Amino acid sequence: MGSNEELPEGTVQNILEQDSLKWIFVGGKGGVGKTTCSSILSILLARVRPSVLIISTDPAHNLSDAFQQRFTKTPTLVNGFSNLYAMEVDPTVEHEDGLGSDSTDGFVSELANSIPGIDEAMSFAEMLKLVQTMDYSVIVFDTAPTGHTLRLLQFPSTLEKGLAKMMSLKNKFGGLLSQMTRVFGVDDEFGEDAILGRLEGMKDVIQQVNKQFKDPDMTTFVCVCIPEFLSLYETERLVQELTKFEIDTHNIIINQVIYDEEVIESKLLKARMRMQQKYLDQFYMLYDDFHITKLPLLPQEVCGIEALRAFSGHFLSPYQPSITRGTVEELEQRVSTLREQLRNAEAELDRLRKGKQKI
Repeated sequence: MGSNEELPEGTVQNILEQDSLKWIFVGGKGGVGKTTCSSILSILLARVRPSVLIISTDPAHNLSDAFQQRFTKTPTLVNGFSNLYAMEVDPTVEHEDGLGSDSTDGFVSELANSIPGIDEAMSFAEMLKLVQTMDYSVIVFDTAPTGHTLRLLQFPSTLEKGLAKMMSLKNKFGGLLSQMTRVFGVDDEFGEDAILGRLEGMKDVIQQVNKQFKDPDMTTFVCVCIPEFLSLYETERLVQELTKFEIDTHNIIINQVIYDEEVIESKLLKARMRMQQKYLDQFYMLYDDFHITKLPLLPQEVCGIEALRAFSGHFLSPYQPSITRGTVEELEQRVSTLREQLRNAEAELDRLRKGKQKI
C-alpha cells in the first residue's frame, strides 16, 4: 500500500460525481441506519441531479419517519424540495391490487404463489417496470435487511426459472393450462397465450434491468454497517454475494462511531471505543480499495429534513483512520487471517442453525 494520496477518499463524493448512475442500492444488516443513510444520500443527489426518487422496499418502512412525511406506493414530492420524490412499496404484496380488476392479473398472482420466490420476483419486476416509465435521473433503493435484499437481487434468475417451469408444464400437459384458466374464472380472452405473453413481457423487462444492474456505470451498492463483529461479518458476506451477482460495490458507510473527543469520563464509552477501533482497523484492511465513510454516534435520532441536512456534512468530509500501517506483506497476512476467521464463524453459525432445526 502506498501513500495516503493513493487511498480512496472517505466520502460519498464519488457517487455524487458519477453522472451515469441510474440505480443506487443502500443495504446492510438490520438496525445499522440504512434509511438515514439512503435519505441523506438522496438529499445530496438532489443537489446535483435534475430529479431523484428514493424507494423503500423494506416492509417495515421508515422513510416516512426519517422525512417526517407520509409516503405511499405513489411517488410523492418531499417537502422543501422541487426534485426529490419518495415512495414506499412492499415487493411481496405489490401485485395484489390487480386481483379484482384484471382476470389475467388474478390468475398470474395465483400461479405465482405456487412457485417459491417468484411472487417477490414478479412484484419487483412490476415495480421496476413502473419506475422505468417515470422520468427520474437516479433512483435510490432503501432496502430491507441483507437476506431479503439478496433475494430481490436474485429476482431475474428466479423469474426466468419460473417462466421456464411454466413453459415445461405447458409442453408437458398441453391444454391443461387452458382448463385451469377457466377454473380460476378467467375469461376466454385471457387464455394461456395471454398469460404466457404477460410473463414473456416481464422477462424482457427483467433481462433489461438485469443488464443495467450488472453495469457498474449504471448501478452501485452502498453497504451500511456499524463497527461490530456481526456487522463486519454481514458486510463481508454481502460484498461476496454482490460480487457473485456481478453488482458493483465500492462504498461502505460505517455508522455509530464513537470519537475520542466524545469520551471523557465514561468507562463504558471508553471500552466501546476500544472495541470499535479494533473492528474499524479490520474494515480498513479488508476494504482498502473502498470509499469508507465514518459517521459519528449521535445522542439523538436524525429525523426531519433539517436534521438530515445537518448530518449530511459527515458524508462529504473525509476521515483518515488511525490505523497502524504495516508492510504490504503484514497487511495481506492480517487480511488473510481475518477472512479465515470470518469463514470459521460462518461455518459455526451454520452448524448452530442446523442443530436448532433438528431440535
